Amino acid sequence: MIDVRRLTVLREVATLGSFNKAAAALRLTPSAVSQQISALERALGTPVVERSTRGVELTEAGRVLVTASDAITAELANAEEEIARLTTDRTEQLTVATFTSGGQRLLPAALLRFTAEHPGVELTVLESDTDDSLPLVRSGAADLALAYHFDGPPPPHPGLTWTPLMEDPMWMVLPAAHPLAGRESLTLADLAGERWVHGCLSVIDLLDHYTAMAGYEVRTACRGTDYIFAQSLVRADVGVSMVPQVALTGDLGGLATVPLRPPCPSRYIGMATATGRRRPLAAALMAALQDTVACLPTPA
Repeated sequence: MIDVRRLTVLREVATLGSFNKAAAALRLTPSAVSQQISALERALGTPVVERSTRGVELTEAGRVLVTASDAITAELANAEEEIARLTTDRTEQLTVATFTSGGQRLLPAALLRFTAEHPGVELTVLESDTDDSLPLVRSGAADLALAYHFDGPPPPHPGLTWTPLMEDPMWMVLPAAHPLAGRESLTLADLAGERWVHGCLSVIDLLDHYTAMAGYEVRTACRGTDYIFAQSLVRADVGVSMVPQVALTGDLGGLATVPLRPPCPSRYIGMATATGRRRPLAAALMAALQDTVACLPTPA
């Protein structure tokens, strides 16, 4: 029988990438963490981690165990919540993590429908980028994450189930008087020589890749972290910006928006939940989000 406490230690090592960090998080000594992992490996008869000067990485057996640990943790949390509901009059709660533009454009309408159908539920919304929101779901701090990834399928996240929601194509936002503002569509090659205003740091390397394919290097006017701010700078004629459809501002005064044709980056939005954790409230919010996306208008 696998010791659940040792699985908890392995899970922390996998998350933090080192024995020392896992020991600090668990309030153990590094030696104690090492002993727990060694005992787990002896019980299984196979290594679960590979140790190197770069840190600690899971073996295939270790990945299987961490996935099982995530499922066990989710089931225990689900059981605790169900018992608490049966034994107290505690208000039902739902916590959702969301990235900024998803929280601005997609979440409000979905929450209106959700609260109408589930009055009395105590909602908590955490604004958090994808890299931070997925660990919140894995740990149980959030029941659902509205998240995104760029280009291709999302990397596997042990213990999480990814439900695709929508493709979020890129548009170019230009000053209204820009010579390209009247085009029906643009390619990145059309934008050689422009100065760029970035609204998301994580897409900059991707943009560099695609513009290199188009034969030029990006000239950056601003490296920002907010698409609304980026569009305000475009309105001030600071530069042009590549913005996902969901993040396009509702106020287009002084701006022109033109769809961007491939090859270019594309954003994909989805919902992450903990594998094995059954939350009917999370499922209801996911359904509301799917209906919200189905009713989105196409930008003019």
